[in-house]
Amino acid sequence: MTATDPALTALAQGWCALSLLHGRIEAHIERALQSNHDLSVREYSLLDVLSRQHNGEGGHLQMKQVADAVVLSQSATTRLVTRLEDRGLLSRYLCPTDRRGIYTDVTDAGLRLLDQARPTNDKALREALDDAARNAELAPLVRAVETLRLPVRPGPRPARH
Repeated sequence: MTATDPALTALAQGWCALSLLHGRIEAHIERALQSNHDLSVREYSLLDVLSRQHNGEGGHLQMKQVADAVVLSQSATTRLVTRLEDRGLLSRYLCPTDRRGIYTDVTDAGLRLLDQARPTNDKALREALDDAARNAELAPLVRAVETLRLPVRPGPRPARH
């Protein structure tokens, strides 16, 4: 393939449209979460991911799994966990079976904030998608997002600490 190959050009254009849609959605949600709950999109995502851990086999996520879920490097995820821990929204403790492992849980305060922020996140997402659907270039991507069906993740568990 060459740089002028029509398939490559279409692929690049599709990637640009997807990137544009993601950026618009994230910026809209970021403004809503910041102004209403003093949370960033990444902080909200981290609280959401960690709130879905459970006590069964494989229920606690390793930091690499958390980093992958919130699309950050491990070091950036660790800094994010520390910031939320400093705010009293997360707690860390040693794994009871492997003293080298550290678990991170959402505190009761973190769960309350997540519950308060979830409707804001959902509303901002809907607004951003509705706005993007009015753009001919983005409308097909919006339809794809709206019809995407992923496996249902387990719901949040009560905080233990």
